Amino acid sequence: MAARLNARVYGSSDRCPRRDVAWVPACAGMSSNWVMNMSVAVGVGLMELPFSGAKDYWRWVDLCEAGGVDSLWQTDRLLSREPMLECMTAMAALAGRTRRIKFGMNVVSLALRDPVLVAKQCATIDVLSDGRLLPAFGIGSPRAPEWAALHVDTRTRGRKTDEGLEIVRRLWREDSVDFTGEHYRLSGATIAPKPVQADLPMWIGGGSEAAIRRTARVGTGWQGGPETPAEAARIVAAIRTATAEAGRSIDDDHYGASFPFYFGRSAQPALQRAMEAYSKRTGNDAAGYFAVGDAGVLVERIADYIAAGVSKFVLRPVGSSGEEVLAQTRQLIEQVLPVVATRWPRRPKAAAE
Repeated sequence: MAARLNARVYGSSDRCPRRDVAWVPACAGMSSNWVMNMSVAVGVGLMELPFSGAKDYWRWVDLCEAGGVDSLWQTDRLLSREPMLECMTAMAALAGRTRRIKFGMNVVSLALRDPVLVAKQCATIDVLSDGRLLPAFGIGSPRAPEWAALHVDTRTRGRKTDEGLEIVRRLWREDSVDFTGEHYRLSGATIAPKPVQADLPMWIGGGSEAAIRRTARVGTGWQGGPETPAEAARIVAAIRTATAEAGRSIDDDHYGASFPFYFGRSAQPALQRAMEAYSKRTGNDAAGYFAVGDAGVLVERIADYIAAGVSKFVLRPVGSSGEEVLAQTRQLIEQVLPVVATRWPRRPKAAAE
């Protein structure tokens, strides 16, 4: 079994790890230093809360911290029938519980939040975690329940987010911020303490043309959501072009993707429901997004995204219970992380971000 697994998961270390997919040319035009400039890192994320209480949630967090998971991520949703943790509160709790692992929001719908409060929350959490916060922002899905329930015009999402991003970024860096926009006005605003990270990352989510321009204009990285590897390749290439046109650059290491995984067969009811919901929401075949099977399937799905120009991952375990999510996460740690570390060695720490 081990020999068959190794044959499946260990492959070419060429710049484009997969040669048998039609979109590989998206990475063919990249710098020859592309692999040298990136560190593949695997994080784990939650959308709904699968655990019956805090004790089991912290068992999961401790497992990830001890198991070498790079980062933990919480989806942002203010209103839902399913149990979901509020992401900023979860980040603060993780700052106190953990010592090594990084954590981030996947991704904050900034148009639904006060940008001054968000800037202050991020700075505080970054200070208390000694620089382990990974903030990520987006405009939010127009199909999310918050817009109708809170009577917020979805047509304002982009403009409010753009103004909010500027306010957040400036409050992290400047001592006095004056701002006049369509949705926000500030006079002499300041926050202290500033984030521990001198250049606190600002990852941007979304795959629309507006999101690509937003990432190119202010982002330090791009965090994918429901995109398949083929879609991610197109977006990464577009962001690279847009940042060059804007006179900026984004580190080759700062492109991320997210996908659900399940060790087992697709007949599992919770998995079927999740795949059906994804296909209904996106119009895509869920089989091209969910990684279902053994460790080899997961590693090759990671390789597909790496060929698209992505090196940071948020993998979401699928399970019908907290115990199953724990078991799925444990299998990821034991069977996938060692292979990823061998196949795509991390850059030396001194050279990394």
